[in-house]
Amino acid sequence: MPIRDGRSPDAIEEAARTLRAGGLVAFPTETVYGLGADAASDEAVAGIFKAKGRPSNHPLIVHVAAGMKGTEALSRFAQPLPPFAQKLVQAFWPGPLTLIVTRQPGVAAAAAGGQDTIGLRCPAHPVAQALLVACAEHGVAGIAGPSANRFGRVSPTLAEHVRQEFGDELLVIDGGPCDVGIESTIVDCSRGQPVLLRPGAITRTQIEAACGETLRDRHELAAPDPRASGTLEAHYAPSAKLRLMDAKALQTGLDVLGPNAAHIAVWSRCAIKSRSQRVLLRRMPDDAAAVARQLFATLRAFDDEGVKLIWVETPPPGPEWEGVHDRLQRAAAA
Repeated sequence: MPIRDGRSPDAIEEAARTLRAGGLVAFPTETVYGLGADAASDEAVAGIFKAKGRPSNHPLIVHVAAGMKGTEALSRFAQPLPPFAQKLVQAFWPGPLTLIVTRQPGVAAAAAGGQDTIGLRCPAHPVAQALLVACAEHGVAGIAGPSANRFGRVSPTLAEHVRQEFGDELLVIDGGPCDVGIESTIVDCSRGQPVLLRPGAITRTQIEAACGETLRDRHELAAPDPRASGTLEAHYAPSAKLRLMDAKALQTGLDVLGPNAAHIAVWSRCAIKSRSQRVLLRRMPDDAAAVARQLFATLRAFDDEGVKLIWVETPPPGPEWEGVHDRLQRAAAA
Protein backbone atom coordinates (compact mmCIF):
# COMPACT_ATOMS: atom_id res chain seq x y z
CA MET A 1 0.00 0.00 0.00
CA PRO A 2 1.62 3.31 -1.03
CA ILE A 3 2.04 6.19 1.38
CA ARG A 4 -0.85 8.64 0.92
CA ASP A 5 -0.45 12.41 0.65
CA GLY A 6 -2.11 14.03 3.66
CA ARG A 7 -3.00 17.10 1.57
CA SER A 8 -5.40 14.96 -0.46
CA PRO A 9 -9.06 14.97 0.69
CA ASP A 10 -9.40 11.48 -0.80
CA ALA A 11 -6.54 10.22 1.40
CA ILE A 12 -8.13 11.72 4.50
CA GLU A 13 -11.48 10.16 3.63
CA GLU A 14 -9.87 6.78 3.00
CA ALA A 15 -8.13 6.95 6.37
CA ALA A 16 -11.34 7.94 8.17
CA ARG A 17 -13.23 5.05 6.59
CA THR A 18 -10.44 2.65 7.54
CA LEU A 19 -10.58 3.78 11.16
CA ARG A 20 -14.38 3.59 11.23
CA ALA A 21 -14.13 -0.02 9.98
CA GLY A 22 -11.81 -0.93 12.86
CA GLY A 23 -8.52 -0.73 10.95
CA LEU A 24 -5.22 0.95 11.72
CA VAL A 25 -3.85 4.12 10.12
CA ALA A 26 -0.54 5.92 10.68
CA PHE A 27 -0.95 9.69 10.76
CA PRO A 28 1.27 12.72 11.38
CA THR A 29 1.20 15.01 14.38
CA GLU A 30 3.52 17.90 15.21
CA THR A 31 5.36 15.63 17.68
CA VAL A 32 5.80 12.22 15.99
CA TYR A 33 3.75 9.97 13.70
CA GLY A 34 1.02 8.03 15.47
CA LEU A 35 -0.42 4.56 14.89
CA GLY A 36 -4.14 5.20 15.11
CA ALA A 37 -7.32 3.26 15.82
CA ASP A 38 -10.86 4.15 16.89
CA ALA A 39 -10.33 4.96 20.58
CA ALA A 40 -13.84 3.87 21.56
CA SER A 41 -13.43 0.41 20.00
CA ASP A 42 -11.55 -1.94 22.32
CA GLU A 43 -11.23 -4.43 19.46
CA ALA A 44 -9.64 -1.85 17.15
CA VAL A 45 -7.30 -0.65 19.91
CA ALA A 46 -6.20 -4.25 20.50
CA GLY A 47 -4.82 -4.09 16.95
CA ILE A 48 -2.44 -1.32 18.01
CA PHE A 49 -1.05 -3.37 20.90
CA LYS A 50 -0.58 -6.37 18.61
CA ALA A 51 1.09 -4.41 15.81
CA LYS A 52 3.50 -2.63 18.16
CA GLY A 53 4.19 -5.57 20.45
CA ARG A 54 3.10 -3.29 23.29
CA PRO A 55 1.75 -4.57 26.64
CA SER A 56 -2.01 -4.06 26.76
CA ASN A 57 -1.83 -2.46 30.21
CA HIS A 58 0.42 0.34 28.90
CA PRO A 59 -2.12 3.08 28.06
CA LEU A 60 -2.42 5.04 24.85
CA ILE A 61 -3.06 8.72 24.20
CA VAL A 62 -6.40 9.60 22.62
CA HIS A 63 -6.33 12.42 20.08
CA VAL A 64 -9.37 14.67 19.68
CA ALA A 65 -10.31 17.42 17.27
CA ALA A 66 -10.19 21.14 17.97
CA GLY A 67 -13.29 23.29 18.42
CA MET A 68 -16.77 22.01 19.12
CA LYS A 69 -16.03 18.47 17.94
CA GLY A 70 -13.14 18.33 20.41
CA THR A 71 -15.35 19.63 23.20
CA GLU A 72 -17.86 16.88 22.46
CA ALA A 73 -15.06 14.30 22.44
CA LEU A 74 -13.77 15.55 25.80
CA SER A 75 -17.16 15.04 27.38
CA ARG A 76 -17.39 11.57 25.87
CA PHE A 77 -14.01 10.33 27.11
CA ALA A 78 -13.42 12.38 30.26
CA GLN A 79 -15.29 13.48 33.35
CA PRO A 80 -15.40 17.26 33.96
CA LEU A 81 -11.92 18.74 34.11
CA PRO A 82 -10.62 20.60 37.18
CA PRO A 83 -10.20 24.36 36.64
CA PHE A 84 -6.41 24.20 36.26
CA ALA A 85 -6.76 21.55 33.54
CA GLN A 86 -9.29 23.70 31.72
CA LYS A 87 -6.73 26.52 31.74
CA LEU A 88 -4.14 24.21 30.20
CA VAL A 89 -6.58 23.21 27.45
CA GLN A 90 -7.26 26.86 26.70
CA ALA A 91 -3.56 27.73 26.65
CA PHE A 92 -2.02 24.81 24.77
CA TRP A 93 -4.65 23.00 22.67
CA PRO A 94 -4.16 22.37 19.84
CA GLY A 95 -0.57 21.57 20.67
CA PRO A 96 1.95 19.09 22.11
CA LEU A 97 0.35 18.68 25.55
CA THR A 98 -1.34 15.53 26.85
CA LEU A 99 -3.55 15.68 29.95
CA ILE A 100 -4.23 12.65 32.12
CA VAL A 101 -7.80 13.03 33.36
CA THR A 102 -10.50 10.94 34.98
CA ARG A 103 -12.13 8.69 32.39
CA GLN A 104 -15.84 8.38 31.77
CA PRO A 105 -16.91 4.89 32.91
CA GLY A 106 -17.52 2.37 30.16
CA VAL A 107 -15.58 4.24 27.46
CA ALA A 108 -12.16 3.49 25.92
CA ALA A 109 -11.10 1.00 28.59
CA ALA A 110 -8.56 -0.65 26.29
CA ALA A 111 -7.01 2.68 25.25
CA ALA A 112 -6.72 3.59 28.94
CA GLY A 113 -4.92 0.33 29.75
CA GLY A 114 -7.81 -0.57 32.06
CA GLN A 115 -7.28 2.45 34.32
CA ASP A 116 -9.83 4.96 35.56
CA THR A 117 -7.79 7.71 33.92
CA ILE A 118 -7.14 8.47 30.26
CA GLY A 119 -4.65 10.59 28.32
CA LEU A 120 -6.14 13.16 25.93
CA ARG A 121 -4.45 15.44 23.41
CA CYS A 122 -5.54 17.82 20.67
CA PRO A 123 -2.74 17.84 18.05
CA ALA A 124 -1.86 20.97 16.13
CA HIS A 125 -0.82 19.32 12.85
CA PRO A 126 -3.28 20.32 10.08
CA VAL A 127 -3.36 16.80 8.60
CA ALA A 128 -4.12 15.30 12.01
CA GLN A 129 -6.91 17.83 12.49
CA ALA A 130 -8.35 17.12 9.05
CA LEU A 131 -8.36 13.42 9.86
CA LEU A 132 -9.97 13.95 13.27
CA VAL A 133 -12.73 16.08 11.76
CA ALA A 134 -13.38 13.49 9.05
CA CYS A 135 -13.41 10.73 11.67
CA ALA A 136 -15.95 12.64 13.78
CA GLU A 137 -18.22 12.80 10.74
CA HIS A 138 -17.95 8.99 10.52
CA GLY A 139 -18.80 8.58 14.21
CA VAL A 140 -15.23 8.16 15.48
CA ALA A 141 -14.89 10.64 18.35
CA GLY A 142 -11.18 10.14 19.01
CA ILE A 143 -8.14 8.35 17.67
CA ALA A 144 -5.98 6.32 20.03
CA GLY A 145 -2.49 6.95 18.70
CA PRO A 146 0.83 5.93 20.27
CA SER A 147 3.98 6.48 18.24
CA ALA A 148 4.00 4.45 15.01
CA ASN A 149 6.96 2.20 15.81
CA ARG A 150 7.64 -1.13 17.43
CA PHE A 151 7.35 -0.91 21.19
CA GLY A 152 10.35 0.67 22.90
CA ARG A 153 12.10 1.67 19.70
CA VAL A 154 12.91 5.04 18.12
CA SER A 155 9.81 7.11 17.32
CA PRO A 156 9.10 8.05 13.67
CA THR A 157 9.20 11.65 12.48
CA LEU A 158 8.75 10.89 8.75
CA ALA A 159 6.19 8.78 6.91
CA GLU A 160 9.05 6.68 5.53
CA HIS A 161 10.11 5.82 9.10
CA VAL A 162 6.66 4.30 9.63
CA ARG A 163 6.92 2.27 6.43
CA GLN A 164 10.30 0.96 7.60
CA GLU A 165 8.67 -0.17 10.87
CA PHE A 166 5.51 -1.81 9.54
CA GLY A 167 5.99 -2.46 5.83
CA ASP A 168 3.58 -1.76 3.00
CA GLU A 169 0.39 -3.22 4.50
CA LEU A 170 -0.32 -0.26 6.79
CA LEU A 171 -2.08 2.84 5.45
CA VAL A 172 0.28 5.78 6.13
CA ILE A 173 -0.85 9.39 5.74
CA ASP A 174 2.13 11.62 4.93
CA GLY A 175 2.22 15.04 6.58
CA GLY A 176 5.91 15.78 6.07
CA PRO A 177 8.57 16.01 8.79
CA CYS A 178 7.27 16.51 12.34
CA ASP A 179 7.91 20.06 13.54
CA VAL A 180 8.47 19.24 17.23
CA GLY A 181 10.13 15.84 16.92
CA ILE A 182 9.65 14.46 20.44
CA GLU A 183 6.47 13.28 22.09
CA SER A 184 4.08 15.55 23.94
CA THR A 185 4.50 16.85 27.45
CA ILE A 186 2.26 14.81 29.77
CA VAL A 187 0.63 16.42 32.81
CA ASP A 188 -1.45 14.36 35.24
CA CYS A 189 -4.58 16.31 36.18
CA SER A 190 -6.38 13.47 37.96
CA ARG A 191 -5.12 14.05 41.53
CA GLY A 192 -6.21 17.60 42.26
CA GLN A 193 -2.95 19.27 41.25
CA PRO A 194 -0.81 19.26 38.09
CA VAL A 195 1.94 16.63 38.08
CA LEU A 196 4.58 16.34 35.36
CA LEU A 197 4.78 12.77 34.10
CA ARG A 198 6.78 13.35 30.91
CA PRO A 199 8.59 16.53 29.81
CA GLY A 200 8.33 17.79 26.26
CA ALA A 201 8.35 20.92 24.14
CA ILE A 202 5.94 22.73 26.47
CA THR A 203 8.07 23.47 29.51
CA ARG A 204 7.21 23.42 33.20
CA THR A 205 7.62 27.21 33.28
CA GLN A 206 4.98 27.63 30.58
CA ILE A 207 2.63 25.17 32.28
CA GLU A 208 2.84 26.89 35.65
CA ALA A 209 2.28 30.31 34.09
CA ALA A 210 -0.80 29.06 32.23
CA CYS A 211 -2.53 27.19 35.06
CA GLY A 212 -1.44 29.35 37.99
CA GLU A 213 -0.27 26.39 40.06
CA THR A 214 3.06 24.79 40.89
CA LEU A 215 3.79 21.82 38.66
CA ARG A 216 4.69 18.92 40.92
CA ASP A 217 7.21 16.23 40.01
CA ARG A 218 6.01 12.64 40.07
CA HIS A 219 8.38 11.60 42.90
CA GLU A 220 6.96 14.29 45.24
CA LEU A 221 3.62 12.53 45.78
CA ALA A 222 3.06 9.47 47.90
CA ALA A 223 0.19 8.23 45.72
CA PRO A 224 1.29 6.16 42.72
CA ASP A 225 1.22 7.78 39.29
CA PRO A 226 -1.33 6.65 36.76
CA ARG A 227 0.39 4.67 34.05
CA ALA A 228 1.06 6.91 31.06
CA SER A 229 2.42 6.53 27.55
CA GLY A 230 6.18 6.75 27.08
CA THR A 231 7.12 6.88 30.77
CA LEU A 232 8.94 3.55 31.10
CA GLU A 233 12.53 3.83 32.26
CA ALA A 234 13.84 2.29 29.03
CA HIS A 235 12.25 3.56 25.84
CA TYR A 236 12.93 5.32 22.49
CA ALA A 237 15.98 3.11 21.92
CA PRO A 238 18.03 2.70 18.73
CA SER A 239 19.53 -0.68 17.85
CA ALA A 240 23.01 0.61 18.74
CA LYS A 241 23.89 1.09 22.39
CA LEU A 242 23.50 4.76 23.34
CA ARG A 243 25.60 6.45 26.00
CA LEU A 244 25.36 10.01 27.34
CA MET A 245 28.71 11.68 28.06
CA ASP A 246 30.05 15.17 28.62
CA ALA A 247 32.30 16.70 25.94
CA LYS A 248 35.50 15.94 27.84
CA ALA A 249 34.60 12.27 28.24
CA LEU A 250 33.67 12.04 24.55
CA GLN A 251 37.03 13.38 23.44
CA THR A 252 38.95 11.30 25.97
CA GLY A 253 37.21 8.13 24.81
CA LEU A 254 38.08 8.79 21.18
CA ASP A 255 41.66 9.70 22.08
CA VAL A 256 42.12 6.45 23.99
CA LEU A 257 40.76 4.37 21.11
CA GLY A 258 42.79 6.38 18.61
CA PRO A 259 42.92 5.08 15.02
CA ASN A 260 41.39 1.77 16.14
CA ALA A 261 38.02 3.35 16.96
CA ALA A 262 35.27 1.83 14.81
CA HIS A 263 31.51 1.50 14.53
CA ILE A 264 30.95 4.57 16.72
CA ALA A 265 28.74 7.59 16.01
CA VAL A 266 29.17 10.80 18.00
CA TRP A 267 26.54 13.56 18.21
CA SER A 268 27.86 16.59 20.08
CA ARG A 269 27.51 20.34 20.40
CA CYS A 270 31.24 20.74 20.98
CA ALA A 271 33.78 20.13 18.23
CA ILE A 272 35.06 16.57 18.67
CA LYS A 273 37.96 14.99 16.76
CA SER A 274 38.89 11.40 16.03
CA ARG A 275 41.99 9.87 14.46
CA SER A 276 39.85 7.11 12.98
CA GLN A 277 38.04 7.31 9.66
CA ARG A 278 35.56 4.76 10.99
CA VAL A 279 34.00 7.14 13.51
CA LEU A 280 30.93 9.08 12.36
CA LEU A 281 30.98 12.63 13.78
CA ARG A 282 27.87 14.80 13.64
CA ARG A 283 27.38 18.24 15.17
CA MET A 284 24.36 18.80 17.39
CA PRO A 285 22.56 22.16 17.11
CA ASP A 286 22.90 24.60 20.00
CA ASP A 287 19.13 25.21 20.08
CA ALA A 288 17.02 22.77 22.11
CA ALA A 289 14.05 22.89 19.74
CA ALA A 290 16.30 22.07 16.77
CA VAL A 291 17.85 19.15 18.65
CA ALA A 292 14.40 17.80 19.52
CA ARG A 293 13.34 18.09 15.88
CA GLN A 294 16.37 16.10 14.74
CA LEU A 295 16.72 13.66 17.63
CA PHE A 296 14.88 10.55 16.47
CA ALA A 297 15.81 10.97 12.81
CA THR A 298 19.47 11.24 13.84
CA LEU A 299 19.32 8.06 15.91
CA ARG A 300 17.66 6.23 13.02
CA ALA A 301 20.32 7.49 10.61
CA PHE A 302 23.07 6.22 12.90
CA ASP A 303 21.41 2.80 12.99
CA ASP A 304 21.20 2.84 9.20
CA GLU A 305 24.98 3.39 9.11
CA GLY A 306 25.42 0.16 11.08
CA VAL A 307 27.20 1.66 14.09
CA LYS A 308 27.36 -0.35 17.31
CA LEU A 309 27.77 2.58 19.73
CA ILE A 310 26.17 6.03 19.77
CA TRP A 311 27.86 8.59 22.01
CA VAL A 312 25.79 11.70 22.67
CA GLU A 313 26.90 14.82 24.48
CA THR A 314 24.73 15.34 27.55
CA PRO A 315 22.30 18.27 27.04
CA PRO A 316 22.88 21.40 29.10
CA PRO A 317 20.60 22.30 32.05
CA GLY A 318 17.47 24.36 31.56
CA PRO A 319 13.74 23.71 31.15
CA GLU A 320 13.92 23.93 27.36
CA TRP A 321 16.29 20.91 27.31
CA GLU A 322 14.28 18.75 29.72
CA GLY A 323 12.36 16.85 27.06
CA VAL A 324 15.47 16.06 25.01
CA HIS A 325 17.34 14.93 28.12
CA ASP A 326 14.42 12.70 29.12
CA ARG A 327 14.30 10.90 25.75
CA LEU A 328 18.08 10.41 25.67
CA GLN A 329 18.15 9.04 29.22
CA ARG A 330 15.42 6.53 28.41
CA ALA A 331 17.16 5.53 25.17
CA ALA A 332 20.41 5.01 27.08
CA ALA A 333 18.64 2.92 29.74
CA ALA A 334 17.67 0.40 27.08
